[in-house]
Amino acid sequence: MPKQVITTPDAPSAIGPYSQAIRVGNLVFTSGQIPLHPHTGEIVGNTAAEQARQVLQNLQAVLQAAGASLQNVVKTTIFLTDLGQFAVVNAVYAEFFPHDPPARSTVQVAALPRGVQVEIEAVAVVE
Repeated sequence: MPKQVITTPDAPSAIGPYSQAIRVGNLVFTSGQIPLHPHTGEIVGNTAAEQARQVLQNLQAVLQAAGASLQNVVKTTIFLTDLGQFAVVNAVYAEFFPHDPPARSTVQVAALPRGVQVEIEAVAVVE
């Protein structure tokens, strides 16, 4: 089964040798999204909540380009530089996944690209 590289100008361009997402059959694997403005490449937001909102908007755009939506997501991984921000990020996350949220892991990491506080990746099943 061939893989399809997913790209969209509605999400930040890759800042390294990776694709925004890969679709294989009915599965979509996104790369981690960070809170960059899709057109300027600038970091959006100073707080973890503001950054999480932009990350999820970017993730939504990548999924849409792959023929999916947030409702198709079956698994996410959230990377935080401070687990003390878990509650505020979780509140924003709940706005984007109000019903039947996907399985999820959340981990604290030492650092993220460009010094951001939040990164999220996802796996979706396209129906």
